[in-house]
Amino acid sequence: MNKLLQGVLVLLVIAGVVIFMIIKKKKKKIDPFPANWHRLLVDHVKFYAELNAQEQKRFQQRIMLFLSEVYIESVSFELEDLDRLLVASSAVIPVFGFKYWRYSNLSTVILYPDHFDKNLIFENSGEDKIVMGLVGNGRFEHQMILSRRALHEGFDRHNDLLNTGIHEFVHLIDKVDGVTDGVPERLLKQAYIIPWLKMVHKEMEAINAHKSDIRNYGGTNEAEFLATASEYFFENPDLMQRKHPDLYKMLHDCFFPDEKI
Repeated sequence: MNKLLQGVLVLLVIAGVVIFMIIKKKKKKIDPFPANWHRLLVDHVKFYAELNAQEQKRFQQRIMLFLSEVYIESVSFELEDLDRLLVASSAVIPVFGFKYWRYSNLSTVILYPDHFDKNLIFENSGEDKIVMGLVGNGRFEHQMILSRRALHEGFDRHNDLLNTGIHEFVHLIDKVDGVTDGVPERLLKQAYIIPWLKMVHKEMEAINAHKSDIRNYGGTNEAEFLATASEYFFENPDLMQRKHPDLYKMLHDCFFPDEKI
């Protein structure tokens, strides 16, 4: 091996070590779960309250892991513990059936105090201020923006089939393969993709014909159907199992692949 090649290899090794140290330094430490957060979760997160003690412990660990990897920032208000917990719960709930899931496509969640418009403006009071959350693209890649009001309402109003936080994190899960298309390829076995799409289109037709209790937004496109149906699944699984047994089974197999119904 000539000296030039040796020098290049040494520089590459040094660069690798430097990059590793920078990444390691930037990575936040996983803090212990604060004892007073348990009561907040029991009071505000139905999914957590219904877990047994062992699973609650695992949920707590997943929350602290998420908070160590994703920054949560607020705009025009002071962030509270409950804000952090509801964002983290929104992230953990859809992937609780996966032991090692991490949101590699998310670095920051930005909380606005209220709903906002397509230009991300929330100060005005216009009728176009209807956006409750979005997964960023372009210059907002790896970021999520949520309305704090919508986030809290999603957990306060049990069984209303609407949870903005879960909705946006399901979009993020859908986007892991590079495209938000309503086919969660990381969750769905290859053999189930065509049956899934057939079911989606059938359900969307029912929504758009006003013959479904899945909310209207689910009829917009396949991606919105997945996110909206997932809200329903986690907000009121018993009702979905009664009214949409095939859809319930498909979503259960996606989100809890190791559990039998």
